[in-house]
Amino acid sequence: MVKNKFILIVILALFVLPFISSLLDYYTDWLFFVETGFSSVFTTTLYAKSGVGILYGVFLFAAIMINLSIAGRSDFAYPGSFVVGGNFRINRNEIERLVKPLSLLVSMLLALFAANWGAMRWEEVLLFTNGVNVGTVDPVIGKDIGFYLFSLPFLNGLRAFISFALLISTISVAALYFVRGGITLTERGASINGRVRKHLAVLAGLFGLVVAAGFYLDCFGLLYSANGAFYGAGYADINSRLLTFRVLTFLTPIAGLMLAAGIWKGVWRLALLPTAAVAVIYAAGIQVYPGVLQKFKVAPNELALETPYIENNIRFTRFGYDLEKIETVPFDVDTRLSAADIENNDATIKNIRLWDHAPLLKTYSQLQQIRTYYRFFDVDNDRYKVNGQYTQVMLSPRELSYSDLPSKNWINERLIFTHGNGITFGPVSRISKEGLPEFFVKDIPPVSLADVKVTRPEIYFGELSNEYVVVKTKIPEFSYPTATGNINTTYSGKGGVPVDSILKKALFAAKFRTEKILLSTDITDESRIIYNRNINERVRAIAPFLRFDIDPYMVLDEKGHLKWILDAYTYSGLLPYSKPLSGGINYMRNSVKAVVDAYDGNVSFYISDPDDVLVKVYARMFPDMFKPISELSADLRTHIRYPHQFLQLQAAMYSAYHMTDPKVFYNKENLWEIPTLGEKPMEAYYTIMKLPAEKVEEYILLLPFTPSKRDNLAAWLTARCDGENYGKIRAYTFPRDRLIYGPKQIDARINQDSFISQQLTLWNQRGSEVIRGSLLVIPIEKSLLYVQPLFLAADKAGLPELKRVIVAFGDQVVMEENLELALQRLFGGKKTVSAVSATATADAKASPSSLAKEAMGIYEKAVTLQRQGNWGAYGEELRKLEQLLKRMAQ
Repeated sequence: MVKNKFILIVILALFVLPFISSLLDYYTDWLFFVETGFSSVFTTTLYAKSGVGILYGVFLFAAIMINLSIAGRSDFAYPGSFVVGGNFRINRNEIERLVKPLSLLVSMLLALFAANWGAMRWEEVLLFTNGVNVGTVDPVIGKDIGFYLFSLPFLNGLRAFISFALLISTISVAALYFVRGGITLTERGASINGRVRKHLAVLAGLFGLVVAAGFYLDCFGLLYSANGAFYGAGYADINSRLLTFRVLTFLTPIAGLMLAAGIWKGVWRLALLPTAAVAVIYAAGIQVYPGVLQKFKVAPNELALETPYIENNIRFTRFGYDLEKIETVPFDVDTRLSAADIENNDATIKNIRLWDHAPLLKTYSQLQQIRTYYRFFDVDNDRYKVNGQYTQVMLSPRELSYSDLPSKNWINERLIFTHGNGITFGPVSRISKEGLPEFFVKDIPPVSLADVKVTRPEIYFGELSNEYVVVKTKIPEFSYPTATGNINTTYSGKGGVPVDSILKKALFAAKFRTEKILLSTDITDESRIIYNRNINERVRAIAPFLRFDIDPYMVLDEKGHLKWILDAYTYSGLLPYSKPLSGGINYMRNSVKAVVDAYDGNVSFYISDPDDVLVKVYARMFPDMFKPISELSADLRTHIRYPHQFLQLQAAMYSAYHMTDPKVFYNKENLWEIPTLGEKPMEAYYTIMKLPAEKVEEYILLLPFTPSKRDNLAAWLTARCDGENYGKIRAYTFPRDRLIYGPKQIDARINQDSFISQQLTLWNQRGSEVIRGSLLVIPIEKSLLYVQPLFLAADKAGLPELKRVIVAFGDQVVMEENLELALQRLFGGKKTVSAVSATATADAKASPSSLAKEAMGIYEKAVTLQRQGNWGAYGEELRKLEQLLKRMAQ
């Protein structure tokens, strides 16, 4: 009795409880997909997983049971009563009584394993059944690329499964025959009954056919070869390995039939010789001869023999990373930039980003965090029409940080503190007199200092959101603090799942492993539970077959509502000849833009690259999932931007694959690289500028290149983001017959400037931390400006203030309090650039007498500091006096 109870408990633990847990997960997932409007995606995925899993499981179970049934119908004269003799003796009759239940149990376990294996391959099956032709064939075998992307993974998986089923069936029947006496062990070796040999012969023949199919598929696998100096099949692969695989595809079925005949007749020489011949051909044609061919023929003549295959690698790698669309434009740089040119490019100058992400995030956190339980997780770069001007801005959402709540308990974390509140939003270049950023939107509730308004500031879905919250309860939700007390609110959106029955309460209590959902009297029939609140997890739950960018960004729409935009990528590792990334991906497109409402959690997927073959197939798999980008609201379309991470990836590939001539590529004659400053390579950055030969400024993403192992500039890559030009990429190449300073050379010139280095030393001696911002390359007309902001903080945890701006042009390097003054020093003129605040501009327009009084005050303060021995502050005052005298002299 005790033994039976123990077995029952084991079965319950192994099968029933996991099954119930899976059902709970599936049901809550179903409710989530219904809430978001993607129930058809859930059902399609569920049917695919279930159908493929059942098919694989039933096939394996049937294969094993049919073979065991055939083996069980044969009777053999026992040579003895024991399976094995000697000291270890097991009665054959006792074992045979256990054979049927044990066989059934093992078959069921293996079938469950096969079903799970098949269910995990649901995407391969759907890609296979919905695959399309690309219209491009591989240059070796002549198959359409669609075969490699959609059919080959399924066929390889099917081959592996059938091989596994035959292997398991063979082991099972051999064990059964051994137990029943069909296979016996004697002093001369194993003795196999004739009926057993015939059964095993059939299985061996079938296995030979599967091996032949494997050799056929291996022909296609050669196009992913990494044996040579480039990725893809080379001369040795085509002239040795491909030929060998084709020969083996023809010979292996014949060898399999001879193996089966030899086993059937008991003639082991007939069985083993063909198998040995296949093994010898494989070793010689796949391992030995290609090495000899490579060493004695290819290596001495590599360029001549590998040229057509290098062309294949270049062509398909450029296709894989969408490099073919990059337009190369010569950029004949000069150093004749004038004050008039600066004035004509006013919009570019106004939008040079002075605020770096990391210092600005610290500054926002200290100035605008308001309470310790709010947190700015990231700063996003975007562009808006602000007061009628096209302006580049930095925007950061104020999210709720659950780890920083003053009192952590279930009611606070799940019912009261449910959302973040508002954004901090300001220009990229404007600074106050104190070196702090200016704001267009700030504080809680949001205060707008421009014509940009936030009407729905609550953030229920974000990057820091916790697992779940329950809204519309009897307890009011905390909205924001004020000087007189807290303001509460009640959720009025459509997000979340209604908790309108005791069954749903119990369901979610089990899912989130807390009885409080079931027992809480604060949860009513009107309450809604919001889960999958983290926007990254939310979109991945709906579209697990897409890869999402690590940097989602928030957008304020024309109604004042907050939305998240996430860039999504289709990808594959199965494009022939295309060089893979470290993770194996060798095909990638930014084909989808996902939009998530920060209040309701509504999710929409828009196709931004309709020419991508993978997104076409996914749209066939899930016809109700994707919308054309034209259906995205016009105001949100103005905030679509080319993804920073994708351009960085494309640039890494383009540094070598801009060389389309096989000879130049092989010799690496014009290899580029992304410049490095310190230990890290430069990152692409957004800016607003007027591209060469264009008439208006636009929002672009820019990244410079230098020649390999050199520091001068070779080119700059730009991706356009606005309107019909979205996604167009240009590579502006510099003349190779002259020196164009690169970022590292400009950085060295800054370090060598005596005045700048002296100032940095003085600041460091005062105990301040000097933070050098990103060095930006800004093309203007046919010239290049280099701009680098300098930040000061009292210590590592201090408030970073933008104290200086360094500008370099040609051989000149200057450092001033703001960009306006730096440009005036370099180019002259009295152009007032609105990169500084109104306070600073008013100083420039003050009367001579007031400026003289201010100069006298600065001088007296400097003398006092000199007497005190405070040399750092003394140098700072002298610097202020110098700037003031320059303004007076103009």
